[in-house]
Amino acid sequence: MSFYDFLQDATAEARAELLAAPAIAGSLQGRISRDSYLAFLSQAYHHVRHTTPLLMSLGGRLPERLGWLRKAVAEYIEEEIGHEEWILNDIAAAGGDAEAVRNSRPDLPAEVMIAYAYDLIARGNPAGFFGMVYVLEGTSVALALRAADRIQETLGLPDNAFTYLRSHGTLDIEHTKHLADLVNNMISTDQADVVHAARVFFKLYGDIFRALPLTEEATCN
Repeated sequence: MSFYDFLQDATAEARAELLAAPAIAGSLQGRISRDSYLAFLSQAYHHVRHTTPLLMSLGGRLPERLGWLRKAVAEYIEEEIGHEEWILNDIAAAGGDAEAVRNSRPDLPAEVMIAYAYDLIARGNPAGFFGMVYVLEGTSVALALRAADRIQETLGLPDNAFTYLRSHGTLDIEHTKHLADLVNNMISTDQADVVHAARVFFKLYGDIFRALPLTEEATCN
């Protein structure tokens, strides 16, 4: 068994808890309101806008034993720059106030997840950051395209209101293969920290979904 396969098995329970969040289950079943979708995009904006700064910090904090990861980090940076603007465009296309979101503060769950990511790089083992990559990209691959289709069908929103979900759902399929190669080549102590961080990020990312507002429509049977 490869380490990546072990990582999937070791985090199965945490992943299941995230996927059980009412906002996720409701969206896949067509029980979601426009306000709930806009709330999701708002919190996505707040954590995605930190992706590039986090990766830049990560590149500078990698110890020599992980120096071989710098090229991959640089490639991630190049690919991720500006994705938060896609989300603001989706918000506007869905009838939301993109500038209000840009100037707002994240809700507490998103703020805590972002803070943990920065602290992990600065004070913990930077290798653990790839646990966050695993959670966000793995969840995207599992849900994004299906969720986008179901939400669009339910709400009747235009295609340009789903740029973030559809682009990441496709892009992250390629990223997960690359991530598997990276974590499989880490030494065992770094791999252990990836597992720990992934479990934490499943909890923190799940908290973002569990805190999303649920309308009467989204909670009915």
